[in-house]
Amino acid sequence: MKKRKILFLGETYRADAITWMNGLQEFGDFEIISWELKTPSHGKFRRVMRLFEYVFAPIQTKKIIKTHQPDMIIAERTTSYGFLAVICGVKLTAIAQQGRTDLWPKKSIYYPLKKIIQNYAFKKATLIHAWGPVMANSMVKAKVNMSKVLVLPKGIDLSKFENINTANPNKICAIVTRSLLPVYSHDIILKAFAILHIKGFNFSLTIIGDGTQLESLKNLSRELNIEDKVIFTGRILNTDLPKILQDSNFYISMPLTEGVSGSLFEAMASNCYPIVSDVEGNQTWLKHRKNGQLIPKNDFKTLADSIIWAFENPSHRNEAILNNRNFIEEHANYKKNMKIIADKYHKLIDANQ
Repeated sequence: MKKRKILFLGETYRADAITWMNGLQEFGDFEIISWELKTPSHGKFRRVMRLFEYVFAPIQTKKIIKTHQPDMIIAERTTSYGFLAVICGVKLTAIAQQGRTDLWPKKSIYYPLKKIIQNYAFKKATLIHAWGPVMANSMVKAKVNMSKVLVLPKGIDLSKFENINTANPNKICAIVTRSLLPVYSHDIILKAFAILHIKGFNFSLTIIGDGTQLESLKNLSRELNIEDKVIFTGRILNTDLPKILQDSNFYISMPLTEGVSGSLFEAMASNCYPIVSDVEGNQTWLKHRKNGQLIPKNDFKTLADSIIWAFENPSHRNEAILNNRNFIEEHANYKKNMKIIADKYHKLIDANQ
């Protein structure tokens, strides 16, 4: 039987991309070829150079297509890589919206162009992935043909993120696993923990990842006199993450906008109590003071009060983390969900022969 080939367009270092590609290899026996832009997007000059690289991207991808003859193209984002996927000349394309909307930020001078590109990609794609209901809602508003949309998260590997927690129950052992970028509001989290420090609570705060805000956040932790309680790990291997989550009992995330967060799923599977920003993407999975807490954006005082309340109500936390593990096992099981996605691709390819 001929081995099916898929060309993946997107940043291959991202955890979401790795999960997607590995799942297709494991459960669909696909051969994955990949291509991505090489120019970083940080800084005005680099963004201009990246745009210049993108203009010539169709030439590069068409060379890869000619060499490898993929059966299908899949792409992150419904703009950039998604648009590139649908103009490459391969009949079958699957594109994935990565956030609540890929049209971000709204004040960008590129916003009108992005909207045109996205609408074209939506129209031409064979299959559109909405990793959660919040993405599907935005697609409805964009008048997407919803018969082409598959609403299903990739999920997480529950054999890696086991139902184990070894955190000290008498200490607030908090973890943050989002990239150190302005949109994730790590400064709000540090200010909240500064309040806990002033009030005399015993805590440790582990911040995982890298990004443009690293140095400023380290400086802020020093200014707030909590640098000895805050651990910046930098970027780590995804294989190291489960153990660190299991040593934590609180998961904190305060993004300004959210799509479907694999980081949240990983924490929920690992018995971390989630306290996150009250945005649409998080509202899908959490109900306030039912299985976690939803905090107004940029409100570090409420965040601090909420952490204290949860810490002082262990029976609530224990019930919440039990329900969250059950929810993840039912709705965000990587082995089950990626098998569905892989089977869907095979059916599309077989129907196209």
